[in-house]
Amino acid sequence: MKFLKDWRDKLSKNLIGRYLKTKRLQHILLAMIFFVSIFSLLTLSLRPEKFDLSLGHKAPADIYSPKDIEDRWTTQKLKEQASESVELIYYFDNGVHIEVKKDIESFFQLVYGVRENEELDQEEKQSIIEEQNHLNLNKENLQTALTAPLDRLNYLETYIYEIIAQNMNTGIKVENLQLEKGNIKDYIIGLEDFNEALKELAITVIHASIRPNMFFDIEATERLRREAVESVERIMIKKGDLILREGDLVTYDRLELLRELAILTDDSRIDVMLYLGIAFIVLVLEILIIAYIYVFNREILQKTDKLLMALMIILGTLLIAKGVAGISIYIIPVAVAAMLVAILLEARLALLVNICLTILVSIIIGNDMIFVAMAILGGTAGVFSVINTQQRANIFLSGMIVSIVNIATIIGIGFINSNEVTKVLTYGFYGVLNGLFCSILTVGTLPLWESLFEVVTPLKLVELFNPNQPLLKKLLIEAPGTYHHSIIVGNLSEAAADAVGGNALLARVGAFYHDIGKIKRPYFFKENQLTSENPHDKLTPSLSSLIITGHVKDGVDLAKKYKLPSEVRDFIEQHHGDTLVAYFYHKAKNGENGENIDEQSFRYGGPKPQTKEVAIVMLADSVEAAVRSMSSPSKEKIENLTHKIIQDKLEDGQLEESNLTLKEVDIIKKTFVKVMLGIFHERIEYPDTDIKELKGRKTYGAGN
Repeated sequence: MKFLKDWRDKLSKNLIGRYLKTKRLQHILLAMIFFVSIFSLLTLSLRPEKFDLSLGHKAPADIYSPKDIEDRWTTQKLKEQASESVELIYYFDNGVHIEVKKDIESFFQLVYGVRENEELDQEEKQSIIEEQNHLNLNKENLQTALTAPLDRLNYLETYIYEIIAQNMNTGIKVENLQLEKGNIKDYIIGLEDFNEALKELAITVIHASIRPNMFFDIEATERLRREAVESVERIMIKKGDLILREGDLVTYDRLELLRELAILTDDSRIDVMLYLGIAFIVLVLEILIIAYIYVFNREILQKTDKLLMALMIILGTLLIAKGVAGISIYIIPVAVAAMLVAILLEARLALLVNICLTILVSIIIGNDMIFVAMAILGGTAGVFSVINTQQRANIFLSGMIVSIVNIATIIGIGFINSNEVTKVLTYGFYGVLNGLFCSILTVGTLPLWESLFEVVTPLKLVELFNPNQPLLKKLLIEAPGTYHHSIIVGNLSEAAADAVGGNALLARVGAFYHDIGKIKRPYFFKENQLTSENPHDKLTPSLSSLIITGHVKDGVDLAKKYKLPSEVRDFIEQHHGDTLVAYFYHKAKNGENGENIDEQSFRYGGPKPQTKEVAIVMLADSVEAAVRSMSSPSKEKIENLTHKIIQDKLEDGQLEESNLTLKEVDIIKKTFVKVMLGIFHERIEYPDTDIKELKGRKTYGAGN
């Protein structure tokens, strides 16, 4: 413990004292330390294990995904399949059928016209039809058209129209044109109504005129393909899902997935998303804590060592969490940080720290809902249970309260989400251990924080006003009058501080120790003089004043020797402020060379009280001494004297730096009077006859 304290003092002198003289620089450094340390710890906890794998190798162990990620290769395959499954969209062009029919009609009209022209011989007819034949039929087919019986030719024309209509109404695609022509040819060849020449003519006419009337609709098809692709849901691999089993061959897609997850040793890729995510969450939590301190508890900003202590508590809890998470996440003692911060700093800040720690730990362990609820509720219960606790044994009771809240939370949420009673009860048992673990860590580390950072907790204060404390025992033995005086001042101060909302326990302890400097020369102070002989009668007023005022410095030296906290030392140093030692000053003024007496040399060295509690002890010290010196105190006398003493302190400016308001001063005065009346109450004077009667009763009672 001494080593840690010496190290802190040395660090303060060498670094903070020399290089960081301004609070702003200290705050910036602390903020940077907080961010870097929490960021590093989360990075180490969340950075996945890397594997030395290549294509075709076998997985050395089961490999799980360290975070949610899209399986882009599987998703792409499904998209391709969806796109390929879309049927091609075609549209009909009805004008093609009409054009084909016109071409056929035009051919037959030409044939009929030539055949009806009797002025032409056969050769001329043949020549004309060959020249005007737009279907480019060969001579044999044209000869058949010119020589075939007219009724058979008309019948063939009608049949051709039916075949064309039948096929084109169904639709003919470009890629199916030859297939359709072949089917038509086979169909016509199978007909028995026509001879071979007419069949050949029909086939040739149809082949020459028929063409596709169903065309590929690119836009419609692409639209359907896009819709099909968009309807495919992404294949997600969740955090903790198995990617490769031990012994599985590493395929290209699995290898690329591992590379994208940045868990291959030969891949220097940095998981930027991971680091950005950690940085953002740490930054947000840090800003929330800073904002809370700045808005609600700005005085903590003046205590850089206390901020450092809070940071160390948070880091320590995170390190413990990382260590015990392997046993069970429900043993992680998040509540210990909340309990320590509540005892050492402030309860409201402890609640915020508990929430922030719960978030950080839940990120490390994988966002378990039961743990989050348990940590928040258990930590909150821990904060409430340690507020104003004054016995270290009570912290174990707080641990039991945390245990009860933990097990109730775990069982409650567990039974809502699961029917596995044994499993839920096991988790509940871990929750009970969690509370006990928190109480042990709190009690065990509390003295470390108190000593290392000189924090005065209620527990420490209770220990300090224990009569068995070495310095108080020394005061009792060597200056019993001062000890008794300090006890009464403590009672007055505690009551007054409680009445104005101050720290009553601190005021009481400060009052107990405020005059310990009188141990060095106890008989120079009136309350310790057992005889009528006063050593000041043999001294000059200036020397007596030095002795009287010197008890402040002597008290500070004793406080440092016995390692009293700085908050208690403030009472010793400030409880007289820079008030005048009036008795010896006036004595010196009335003596020889009185006109040359410097008033400042008869004043205490100060400083004036800086807090309400010290100011209250100053007033209680003066009021108690004055009232005790009264021969026959009464309510009116006590009220008048108390009012006069407090008024004198106000007029002398002793309270101007203590933040006490006039209303609070009035409350303090009334409280003093009430307590003093309880101590110096008037006693009833019994008549002589009553006294004799009482004695007789005692004798009688003793005889029986």
